[in-house]
Amino acid sequence: MEIRKLNADEQPPMALLLLADPSLKLVDEYIKRGQCFVAEVENSIIGVYVLLRTRPETVEIVNIAVEENNQGKGIGKQLVLDAIHNAKLLGFKTIEIGTGNSGIGQLALYQKCGFRITGVDRDFFIRHYSEKIVENGIQVVDMIRLSQDL
Repeated sequence: MEIRKLNADEQPPMALLLLADPSLKLVDEYIKRGQCFVAEVENSIIGVYVLLRTRPETVEIVNIAVEENNQGKGIGKQLVLDAIHNAKLLGFKTIEIGTGNSGIGQLALYQKCGFRITGVDRDFFIRHYSEKIVENGIQVVDMIRLSQDL
């Protein structure tokens, strides 16, 4: 597997990006402002993440997704670690990430990769998404915010 920055002449893998964030409007907005990285196996994109500068010296992983039939194989962890590595190379001092309150697997993964919970954005998904989102049998309501010093 190779992880690389998406070339300027390539279309972002929208189906994958929409797995992690069902809002086409939000994805369109941050994909234009961020840097998109893809994981490829035999010229097929199986994973993606987007880094977005949010404040001076701070970057956020605003989207991270792995093709459904490739989940559970450690690819997500490789993507998170690659994002941390690239954030350091780009000179950022802090990296952040957020996930829904029901993202049990994601919360475990991010903490295994060195992130610590820094806060809760209450009702984030109620405010920003018109349709109800359910994950692991739990309604996604709050955004759990995590960060790590680089």
